[in-house]
Amino acid sequence: MSSSKHPGLPLASSTWDHEDLTAAKRVLDSGNLTMGKEVASFEQAFADFVGSRYAVMFNSGSSANLGMLFSLKYVRGTRLREKSEVIVPAVSWSTTFFPVTQAGFKLRFVDIRRDTLNIDVEKVLENITDKTGAILAVNLLGNPAELKTLQEIADDNGLILIEDNCEALGAIFDGKQAGTFGTAGTFSFYFSHHICTMEGGMVVTDSKELEEVLRSIRAHGWTRELKKDNSIYPLSSVPWEDLFRFVLPGFNLRPLEISGAVGKTQLSKLPEIVSNRRANAKEFQSLFSHDPHFDIQLENGESSWFGFSLILKNALEGKRTPLVEFLGNFGVETRPIVAGNFLRNPVMKHLDFVAEGSFSNADAVHDLGFFVGNSHNNIIKELKDLRELINQFVDKVA
Repeated sequence: MSSSKHPGLPLASSTWDHEDLTAAKRVLDSGNLTMGKEVASFEQAFADFVGSRYAVMFNSGSSANLGMLFSLKYVRGTRLREKSEVIVPAVSWSTTFFPVTQAGFKLRFVDIRRDTLNIDVEKVLENITDKTGAILAVNLLGNPAELKTLQEIADDNGLILIEDNCEALGAIFDGKQAGTFGTAGTFSFYFSHHICTMEGGMVVTDSKELEEVLRSIRAHGWTRELKKDNSIYPLSSVPWEDLFRFVLPGFNLRPLEISGAVGKTQLSKLPEIVSNRRANAKEFQSLFSHDPHFDIQLENGESSWFGFSLILKNALEGKRTPLVEFLGNFGVETRPIVAGNFLRNPVMKHLDFVAEGSFSNADAVHDLGFFVGNSHNNIIKELKDLRELINQFVDKVA
């Protein structure tokens, strides 16, 4: 079969249209390019959409994780102190993990479930110690973790739950938006994600104190963006004196005005984007759910389907490299399932962590898994083509 018959399946495609370009041009024409009213307006719209009291925008989802973890050091009433342990799943992106140690905490890795690809709550319970301060749940590939159970575990043990929801904007669990179950949750608006602001991320929270710390940490650790009645540091009676008063060891993680303006136009399309991704997912499930050669991700709640994972088994074990090379010849882009078992990365020698027990499911993802892209567009034909291509490959090797 010639590759010309298959147009391919990209990992991602642009969600921008004329409305987004018009919004970006409006900001460029205004000359007001640094963080301002457009970002503030997007923050309010985003908080309203997900149902949180506050939303603080950052220049990326990775920066949102960094800001969230650092800010939690300065919020009263948590068990997060220097060297506190944060329980994390072994499968996620690098900037889920790096901010934990960068903020002075210690990673405690636990295995995932092979079906949902999310953190195993039984392993979480086994790993809680008197050093534990937080559970960091990751909603992998758009699929909510067992967030209600994790929140109950956190409450029962005096811990905080935080969420890396960068891959799962629009996902729903127990009637709530993923990313809003814990003390704080993060989102990403990078090109390959559900909506795109070029670069951009968000932290949401219901805590006024955390929101104030986030705003200070985001911009140099100063007091300039804080209100007079803030809980961090009392402002003076002379506004000029508050311009360059530094009270926390912050960063410069501010987003651009263009990102805020485009964020609002993108957010208005999100319900349709997620609906189309779910329609594609139904087709993917119908094509692959009963295939004896693969395990696919078990939906938990209502996933927003960042992508479609496949874990090889039976006759296809050991055949991942030739399979992804075969698919690539027909324009089907593939990637590892996020970063596989992150413990197997050389960077671990630089991180402060604990990893006890078996990580067999994370290893299966690492050795046998890959994922293909989803889209806000209808890709039913491309998914059927993918099914046909894989059938060809199976016929040759199985």
